[in-house]
Amino acid sequence: MSNPDVAVVIVTYKCAPLTIACLASIQAERAAHKLAIRVIVVDNASGDQPQIERAVTRNNWSSWVTLVPAPINGGFAYGNNLGIYHAYQRGRPAFIHLLNPDTQVRPSGIASLVEFLGSHPQVGIAGSSFETADGTPWPFAFRFPTLFSELDRGLQVALVTRLLSRWTVAKNMSSAAQPTDWISGASMMIRPNVFETIGTLDENFFLYFEETEFCHRALKAGFSTWYVPSSRVMHMIGQSTNLDDEARASKPLPTYWFESRRRYYATTHSTAYAALCDVIAIVSGLMGHVKRLLQHRSGTPHFVRDLFRHSALWPKNWTVSPLKCYFPRR
Repeated sequence: MSNPDVAVVIVTYKCAPLTIACLASIQAERAAHKLAIRVIVVDNASGDQPQIERAVTRNNWSSWVTLVPAPINGGFAYGNNLGIYHAYQRGRPAFIHLLNPDTQVRPSGIASLVEFLGSHPQVGIAGSSFETADGTPWPFAFRFPTLFSELDRGLQVALVTRLLSRWTVAKNMSSAAQPTDWISGASMMIRPNVFETIGTLDENFFLYFEETEFCHRALKAGFSTWYVPSSRVMHMIGQSTNLDDEARASKPLPTYWFESRRRYYATTHSTAYAALCDVIAIVSGLMGHVKRLLQHRSGTPHFVRDLFRHSALWPKNWTVSPLKCYFPRR
């Protein structure tokens, strides 16, 4: 493709400095490659817009950066859908790249995804490999969660993990491009015809599991997802949500995590399957909790209690809202 139009969507919430640094990395990518990269920054009603606006003016980025204020903080899917809508208002892009504000694109990070999708027309979604702020590789993609992965997560026993390795969600990837079930929405490039066929992200997910469900929906429609390690992106994991690995380990998970998890299982399988996964997660989680107490180790506080409270076992949680998304027109 000659000078393809790439629309990058960044959703920011109270992380303006990170967003500005991300934009600076995209500017370097624009200068190094013949790509018509344009960026739509959606401020999810956090007040970030004035600070980002000043940076855009100061750096002369206004020709390729559009700022969109969201009227409410509707979550990650809502913000990205708003950005996708505005991307289409300026014409159907060749590719849409969803990018977290707490990322920085390394050299050829965007160009590698464009090149891969351009040479693999059967692939619908492509994702980057990640590295931490100090350059440590984070080469993971993911399998779809199942009742077996819930058992492994709850018990956290090395032997069980080895026996259930083919169902473990996180998958350590090699240095070759390869298909996978789903990839992180922190850097996800998507063909427009995927959105035009299955719709955009489901706004019923406030945060978490939305990209997992989206890749599952895409696969059912015949669009595969690939991990492309030649695209490298630095990701300060959790900085845009204040839920990094350390915070997750020391604080209870928010209500919306449990609601998103329940919706994922209910929409991709059934409410009965979601309830079965909850039973397995609760029982194995209690066993894992006892094991950690004996080992004087800690886990996510109140995880089993909170999971039970938000479980699909309760009749009040049996209702599943219909898909809430946007279907762009060609």
